[in-house]
Amino acid sequence: MSTRERSERTPLPPGYLTLWTTVALDLVGFGIVVPILGRYAERYGANGFQVGLLFASFSLAQLVCAPLLGKLSDRIGRKPVIVLSLIGTAIGSFVTGAAGSLALLFVGRIIDGASGGSLSVAQAAVTDIATPEQRPKLLGMLGAAFGVGFVLGPAIGGLSALGGPHVPFYVAGVIASINAVAAIIRLPETRVADQVPAEQRLAERVAAPRSVELRRLAFVGFVTMLAFTAFESTFSLLGSVRFGLTEGSTAALFLLVGVVLVAMQGGAYGRLADRWGVGVVLRNGIGLLVVGLLVLSVATSWGLLVGSLMLLALGQGCASPAITTMVADRAPDHQRGQALGFQQSASAVARVVGPPLAGLLFDHVGVGSPSVAGALLCVLSLVLLVSWGLHRPADRPVPVPSA
Repeated sequence: MSTRERSERTPLPPGYLTLWTTVALDLVGFGIVVPILGRYAERYGANGFQVGLLFASFSLAQLVCAPLLGKLSDRIGRKPVIVLSLIGTAIGSFVTGAAGSLALLFVGRIIDGASGGSLSVAQAAVTDIATPEQRPKLLGMLGAAFGVGFVLGPAIGGLSALGGPHVPFYVAGVIASINAVAAIIRLPETRVADQVPAEQRLAERVAAPRSVELRRLAFVGFVTMLAFTAFESTFSLLGSVRFGLTEGSTAALFLLVGVVLVAMQGGAYGRLADRWGVGVVLRNGIGLLVVGLLVLSVATSWGLLVGSLMLLALGQGCASPAITTMVADRAPDHQRGQALGFQQSASAVARVVGPPLAGLLFDHVGVGSPSVAGALLCVLSLVLLVSWGLHRPADRPVPVPSA
């Protein structure tokens, strides 16, 4: 029986569905908040720059705290850190909903961002319970929870907003609170503290090339995410100028991208990784991003527009879970949470600096310039990926010295 057939027939590890549901519900709450936060902030006198800072404050807090939460989960276990993060998300949502000033809005977003490291901890938990053959499939399915969150979240947020501008944030807080309680009751602990022998820790410290590979993967992930945020942050502007898109039609196109991402990460990615290898999937995914961004930069017809969006969704659906899988495969067992948290921080940096840079290009260079810049960044990612040999399979773990 082939590796692919074994991977498809192997049942899901115990606790995986609970982990997946926990992440999906967390991202539903995130999807509720993000689309309406800018308009909500305007009620407190925020201008465009302050709205941008409000979004950046979330990513900055996540940048600082994700590696810390990951490292903490390596020491005390995944479950308590995930529960703590969900409680923090609930508090941040309630503070945002109850805010009477712009300053309190920033407090709420910072609390929420600092709690946003739960995803990398959940990824570490999945790698704890999955075999190496299962990791691509299961991490891809976990990534599909992103799409589910962004499909369901805005719909729930739009309906709850009918009750008033504060209500969606309270709904997000209630969802996070229920999620935390459910995690306390149902979420299994996948890692026992201090389960790695001291001699193995010493052997893995000696394996310096692994640390170099992880830093290089983080940089490739940063550059790739920087390119994707250039698309995300300026697409509505490009669509308005070239196609007359409204908020509703833009949201519909993003919904289409979300559905493709769910299908890609939830099913196709795992099969492609089994067939080609994770490194090849990452290389090809970044290649699709290059083509998609270039097509988008010159798109003046609906056919080219929709085609570019499909290429971008397929490319990101390959690249994002592939980088996560490669980090999980290369990180030492007792440092996996920290490594995944560091990877998440690299993406957070890209989300902080990418949108303003893309906006400057749009304003001062041209409508298609952010997409061209994103394509060039993806070319850089490809060159680094191949020149550093990261597309090749990871080396086997360093053997533990015998007593």
